[in-house]
Amino acid sequence: MSAPIVFFDIAGPDEGALRAFYEKVFGWPCGQPGNFMPGNAPKLDGTIRQDPADKMLYVGVPDVTKTLELIEAEGGKIDVPRFEVPGTVVLGLFSDPAGNRKGLVELDGDEPKIP
Repeated sequence: MSAPIVFFDIAGPDEGALRAFYEKVFGWPCGQPGNFMPGNAPKLDGTIRQDPADKMLYVGVPDVTKTLELIEAEGGKIDVPRFEVPGTVVLGLFSDPAGNRKGLVELDGDEPKIP
């Protein structure tokens, strides 16, 4: 089975305009900045926030630490080792060999692991 994308994070200099765009174009509900929002698609939540233009995909995996080790072995870079956001999620951040940054979310079955 392939690893699913389980979260998105879109940033730009005008948070309000971005929120309106994604709500209008795709019908994505936009919660408060920094909070997960239930997505309409299976297993896809996200945020829209004010920051320099950026994008971030988070991929769901059964073990963040083991996946980061594999990423490093395959030429990627561990940017932030496994860490817990208490009561919310377990994450890790990496760059692929081309330098594209992505994140990992540790899953417990099909759901994000909540520490």
